[in-house]
Amino acid sequence: MKISIFHKFAILGMLFAVFSVNAMAEPVPGYNPSEARDGITGRIIALGLEFEVNAGTNIGGAAPLPLPGEIREINSYSPNLNLQIGGTATKWFDVEKRWGAAVGIRFETKGMETKATVKNYGMEILENGKILKGNWTGKVQTKYHTQQLVVPITAVYRVNRRLKVNFGPYLSYAFDNDFDGYVSDGYLREGNPTGDKYVFEGDAMASYDFSNDLRKFQWGMQGGVSWSAYKHLLVNANLAWGCNGIFESSFKTISFKMYPIYLNVGFGYLF
Repeated sequence: MKISIFHKFAILGMLFAVFSVNAMAEPVPGYNPSEARDGITGRIIALGLEFEVNAGTNIGGAAPLPLPGEIREINSYSPNLNLQIGGTATKWFDVEKRWGAAVGIRFETKGMETKATVKNYGMEILENGKILKGNWTGKVQTKYHTQQLVVPITAVYRVNRRLKVNFGPYLSYAFDNDFDGYVSDGYLREGNPTGDKYVFEGDAMASYDFSNDLRKFQWGMQGGVSWSAYKHLLVNANLAWGCNGIFESSFKTISFKMYPIYLNVGFGYLF
């Protein structure tokens, strides 16, 4: 499997965070906690600010809701390796640190691979150098992959000493998008369900590529929990639900919207 530059940086970032946690557990010669509180750290605490770096993986996919009649069966699904690395700043509004607001920034990948059986599924395929557009009945294999810069802005509530929850919107910009695949073992009706019939049998297949029709800007809602395993080590889980489809509104080949829905699970280091 080919690993992108983004994946390499994310892996290095997670390794760095792990080693940082181990290193911070060791006492530093000459370190005086009271003096640290009087310096920059003390001013940050006085302002009610917290800073966290985090890393994790996204599990999910781009899905239509509800499942349309054109999709008769999901034959297989793979979430692929979707890494995330970023940071979060939290401002607490009260001395007890119960309520606060957080803003973050993260680089992440989202993706999936699916195989499905469909009927009268909107499709535009390339066959012998010719573009055929119409309704496909048969097998469809799809690969979706995107790399994004995401900015979540959430309200935060601390339930107890170890547990806090968050909820709010996020904005994202995709700097790399792919949505492609191929069709096989079926037929295409050109133009409409009663148009000219093109049959693909045996090993015959045709490719399609809708990458240029994916949105660059997306938005949605995020909600999740963060559990303090140790003083500085956090375990995080967040569900991100896209509120607009992954395709541009002008894209009409696929007749239904597909929403990015991903669960992010990972860890963070709290400064």
